[in-house]
Amino acid sequence: MSHRLSVVVQTPAHSALSGPLIYSHATPLPPGSLVRVPLGKRETLGVVWDGVPEESEFEIRPISAALDGLPPLNAAWRGLVQFAAQYYQRAVGEVALAALPPQLRELDTTQLARRLKRPQAGAAAGTEGATHSVALSVEQTSAIAEFDAQAGPFLLFGATGSGKTEVYLQLVQSLLARDPTAQALVMVPEINLTPQLEARFRERFEPQYGAASVVSMHSGMTPPQRLKSWMAAHFGTARIVLGTRMAVFASMPRLQLIVVDEEHDPSYKQQEGARYSARDLAVYRSQLETRLATQADAAATPCKVLLGSATPSLESWHHSRPAAEGGRYVRLAMPSRIGAGALPKVRLVDMNLQQKKTVFSPQLLGAIQQRVERGEQSMVFLNRRGYAPVLACNACEWKSECPHCSAYRVFHKIDRSLRCHHCGYAEPVPRACPTCGNPDISPVGRGTERLEEYLAELLVDLRRPDGGRVVVARIDADSTKAKGALEAQLDQVHTGAVDVLVGTQMIAKGHDFRRITLVAAINPDGALFSSDFRAPERLFSLLMQAGGRAGRDAAHSAASEMWVQTEHPTHPLFTALRQHDYPAFAQSQLGERLGAGMPPFSYQALVRAEARTQEAAQAFLTLASAAACDVPDADRVTLYPAVPMGVQRVANIERAQMLVESPSRAALQQFLSGWHNVLHAVRSQPECKGLIRWAIDVDPLAI
Repeated sequence: MSHRLSVVVQTPAHSALSGPLIYSHATPLPPGSLVRVPLGKRETLGVVWDGVPEESEFEIRPISAALDGLPPLNAAWRGLVQFAAQYYQRAVGEVALAALPPQLRELDTTQLARRLKRPQAGAAAGTEGATHSVALSVEQTSAIAEFDAQAGPFLLFGATGSGKTEVYLQLVQSLLARDPTAQALVMVPEINLTPQLEARFRERFEPQYGAASVVSMHSGMTPPQRLKSWMAAHFGTARIVLGTRMAVFASMPRLQLIVVDEEHDPSYKQQEGARYSARDLAVYRSQLETRLATQADAAATPCKVLLGSATPSLESWHHSRPAAEGGRYVRLAMPSRIGAGALPKVRLVDMNLQQKKTVFSPQLLGAIQQRVERGEQSMVFLNRRGYAPVLACNACEWKSECPHCSAYRVFHKIDRSLRCHHCGYAEPVPRACPTCGNPDISPVGRGTERLEEYLAELLVDLRRPDGGRVVVARIDADSTKAKGALEAQLDQVHTGAVDVLVGTQMIAKGHDFRRITLVAAINPDGALFSSDFRAPERLFSLLMQAGGRAGRDAAHSAASEMWVQTEHPTHPLFTALRQHDYPAFAQSQLGERLGAGMPPFSYQALVRAEARTQEAAQAFLTLASAAACDVPDADRVTLYPAVPMGVQRVANIERAQMLVESPSRAALQQFLSGWHNVLHAVRSQPECKGLIRWAIDVDPLAI
């Protein structure tokens, strides 16, 4: 007798095969079982899904093999995937299979059996060992006590240097001590922050729980490493998983604590495929894990979630308002730095009073020189890599435009190349202007590479206290390409070998630089008047985080400063920054958004279309909008006109977008679900010839 089973597989995005497929097997398999199934002319990995399949008029193909060596993915994991697929408007199989390690998707039963026979390093759970004792501040103690007493979700609003990481360590330590099988998930926004955090967690927990108790999960790992970490979490061997946004889908059968560090960071939002927010899914997952656990056992331990940041997202800040005002999160405050350290004094330099084309004002340059002479470090922040954003001809109108994108290629002096940061197209710098032959082509504007060179020239005659020359170093995506380069460069900063560190946002957050007493932001004004309503929030967060790198050692905090060179020193954003007053900034921004009906007071989705021509991309969106009137809840949704994207052409593909907005999240979701069939139908219209792909981005971060 054969049994019919629902199985989700990875089908092409936006294909008609968006739900589970039906297969047969000699024995019933529990939901969550991993299986190999035929799909077309190939064999692929699938996950047995919930529900009894309906009768089918088509031939039902048998499952090729069941991966019996792996326990089924539990109901909480399946529920998370199901919700993510539904909310972010993607196929459930696409989300489920993308959440599994790439190497697992390729293993057959023989390869898996061989893999499972390898000796697994077991965690020494329950072994006796000295627990780590750390003197906590009053604010840390109060935050932990409130976390233990309430259900959450929690927002830990802590100043930079207030000891948020130690709170995370204490909560994990307490959980593992209480329950010998419990697991914790700790998420960070970017790969480059993982090794630093991993070192602290290993130092704290490996002596007691074993080397396999802490694993990492991020896209920088090799496929075998990712599979090893995933299996350690899936079997429960790993007690602690540290990872980036992809880790929110880690299979952790005993998950009881989720920490989202730097929860405001845009990196938690996936920008391709299923465009999910890992922060929002972390909150949902904690509630789902708790609900399912208490349904099975009323006395079960709930799964709590803690979001941490010195500059929370405005959504999280709004959700953490008092419960009487409709707040859903519990706000835990830690406004003071550890060890009586002070936040850096913010100094604004009015660049309108400086000579034209001044890069470093005399005041700022003098402050950097003083730091060097005292043996202290400075950090110069500019969120633009490369030598110069544009190379231009002085005789004609030629500029280094990318032939494949509506953007300029950036001049990289280190390898004498012009490189597009959108499509990756690069070629050597021409000896003369390609248009008029003029040999006098020059860089316009500055990137971190040029800033590093210029600063080294300005400080060439200065000497360190030991008589040595000043060392200026740069950390950005270009300088850290080689394996181990980032760790080596950070080590130089920590040991004091670097006097001035120049970099992009990579150095502006998460790092604990003990010797830096001055942070300078060179040109932050671009975001003040951006068409993107989230730009001021991102800028304030970035400047607060960058400033937080200064004065983290209490011995130097009194002299720590943050310098901001701006042409708009009276802007309200800088007024709040000078006071380190995030609540005032948040109140101002939320007031503006309430008046304009922007998130979090409304809900948005973007429909993006890519085509051979801009006309085809916009035609698809316009036709889809016109055909939306009969979709459920269309009367509660506003569809704005289709427009080109900011960078409308990338790799010779034209891009357009259309904003969909509603005051009701439920209405927006209902509309988007019903609109799918319309979008599929419109795609086949003659006017849309040349359309390549379309995608829906729910809760977009950039418009």
